[in-house]
Amino acid sequence: MAEIKGILFDKDGTLVDFNATWLGVADFMAMDASEGDRWKADRLLAAAGYDFATKRFKPDSIFASGTNMDVVELWFPRLSDEDQMLAVARFNEITSVQGSSMAVALPGIVETLGVLHRKSYRLGVATNDSTTGAEKTLLTLGVAQLFDAAYGYDAVANPKPAPDTILAFSDLTGLRPAAIAMVGDNRHDLEMARAGGCGLAIGVLSGTGTRESLSQIADVILDSVADLPDFLSARVKEMT
Repeated sequence: MAEIKGILFDKDGTLVDFNATWLGVADFMAMDASEGDRWKADRLLAAAGYDFATKRFKPDSIFASGTNMDVVELWFPRLSDEDQMLAVARFNEITSVQGSSMAVALPGIVETLGVLHRKSYRLGVATNDSTTGAEKTLLTLGVAQLFDAAYGYDAVANPKPAPDTILAFSDLTGLRPAAIAMVGDNRHDLEMARAGGCGLAIGVLSGTGTRESLSQIADVILDSVADLPDFLSARVKEMT
C-alpha cells in the first residue's frame, strides 16, 4: 500500500449537501429551460434524475454526476453548436453564481478539511461543475485557502470519469497517482480514480450514491468525509 499524501474530493454530495444546495438551483434551471412552464420543468427534472417520490436525485444520474453540457444535450437535443454553447454558458452562470452562494457544507466537513490540511495532506477538488463554480463554493464555505487547486469539467480536456483531473493534480503537486486518494459519492468519481491509478478510491454515503451503487468499485465506503482522518490514521498504522 502506498502512503497517501494527496486527496482529491468530489464537491457536491461529498463536501456539499447535494439536495440542500442543488434542488433549488436545478429547479431554477429547469424553469428557465422550459420558459416558466411548470409541467415541462418537472419533466426536465425527472429526465435529469430527480425522483419526485423521494425528493432526491438518483445515484449517477445526469444531474447528480454530469456536466452542464450533459444537461444541455439532454434537455435541448436539437440545438445548433452555437446555440448549445450559449445554453451551456447560461447554465454555467446559474450554477457558478447560485450554486456557490447557496452551498451548504455537510456536517463536520469544514472542521475535517482543517484537520487534513494540518496533517499536511495536499487537497484538491475534482468536480463536473464549472471551475469557477467550484472556486466560488470553496470561498463560500471558507475553506479555499486549504486547497491547492479546484478542477471543474472545463479545466481539463476530458471530465470525470476520464483520468485527466488525477493527472493534472499529480503534475501540480508532484505526487504520483498512487499517493493520491479520490473521494466521491458517485461511480464517476471512483471510475476516475481507477482510470487515473489512484492509491485509494473512497466512496462516501453523504450524497446521491448508495452502498449498492458504490461497493463494486470502491476500496472502502465511509459514511462521510468526516470519517476520513480516522480512516487514514488507521491505514498508516497498518502500514508501519
